[in-house]
Amino acid sequence: MSENQNLLAEQRRALILDEVRRRGGVRVNELTRKLGVSDMTVRRDLDTLARQGVIEKVHGGAVPVVEASTHEPGFEAKSGLELTAKEDIARTAAALVTPGSAIALSGGTTTYALAQHLLDVPDLTVVTNSVRVADVFHSAQRSSGQSQGAATVVLTGGVRTPSDSLVGPVADQAIAALHFDMLFLGVHGISVEAGLSTPNLAEAETNRRLVHSARRVIVVADHTKWGTVGLSSFAALEQVDTLVTDSGLPREAREEISEHLHRLVVAGETDLAADL
Repeated sequence: MSENQNLLAEQRRALILDEVRRRGGVRVNELTRKLGVSDMTVRRDLDTLARQGVIEKVHGGAVPVVEASTHEPGFEAKSGLELTAKEDIARTAAALVTPGSAIALSGGTTTYALAQHLLDVPDLTVVTNSVRVADVFHSAQRSSGQSQGAATVVLTGGVRTPSDSLVGPVADQAIAALHFDMLFLGVHGISVEAGLSTPNLAEAETNRRLVHSARRVIVVADHTKWGTVGLSSFAALEQVDTLVTDSGLPREAREEISEHLHRLVVAGETDLAADL
């Protein structure tokens, strides 16, 4: 029996999506052999990924979806992708935060994962334009009570996007009046030419404000974001202090990124104590 039969459905689908993107398309029989599961299981996984809009089913297999630069997947569609990578990134990024800091968390599924790892860091002030991130802290406080050292959370307000971020003039004005020690920024895409980008114009402007208000900018993004370009750029790579990513990032991409960033941290491969 293949050890891959014991994978969670979400992990299996993440592996399938990686394979589709890496090879430009796969056949069902190839996936059954690789994953050690039944033909029916693979077809169900492909159905789920197709509903999420990240692959297109074709006769006998699947190919990647070529997205327009304005396409913005919803939070639920993105939350099931690259789960292991996001968890590794979140755990690594949380180690960069010291008690008593004023930090900002942008919207996104990776910052959502990060928020859950920050619940035990005392005396944080957390500014966020993410409804989901704010809910993580508020839910924890409701279940355990307003204990000493619990985070103070500031939700910016604004207009809600498909990814459950709050953007627009209200959010921009709130952020412009604040100053954070660190910004943890989730992104739609990263590239040398376009820098950090998003398909949502209003979100791009709000992200610019977040970057401007932060002493340190830390991007948290899995390897699939590299080479993706959204409609609007909001920061150059040189404005990023640290990129925290996962081990799936290819060697050539790491070398290219390192030429433009102050610091690249690969979850599971970097000794933070030695690197800080």
